[in-house]
Amino acid sequence: QVQLVESGGGLVQPGESLRLSCAASGSIFAVYTMGWYRQAPGKQRELVADITRGGSTNYADSVKGRATISRDNAKNTVSLQMNSLKAEDTAVYYCNADISRSLTSMSSAYWGQGTQVTVSS
Repeated sequence: QVQLVESGGGLVQPGESLRLSCAASGSIFAVYTMGWYRQAPGKQRELVADITRGGSTNYADSVKGRATISRDNAKNTVSLQMNSLKAEDTAVYYCNADISRSLTSMSSAYWGQGTQVTVSS
């Protein structure tokens, strides 16, 4: 079993900051790319940012300059710091990780349960 548990969502006002965290646990051999996705009501799930095991990052254009993704490989955690939040950042944010469970098995994508972020005055 592999679990991804997110924390840090909530209600914030426009212009404020928020930090999301996600921890992977369970039967894990290696964690490869980790990332954050979000899904707003009536919209498709979209990539916010991801980070490789080596630390290379990728951001959606909509959050470039406002978001910073980081990870701790020793703890199998990934965090997303978002600043200058806007109403359009309101969504359920999901943690995603590409994880292999043994030396000989291929990796699979795992998802967290999601955490709500609401940006409103």
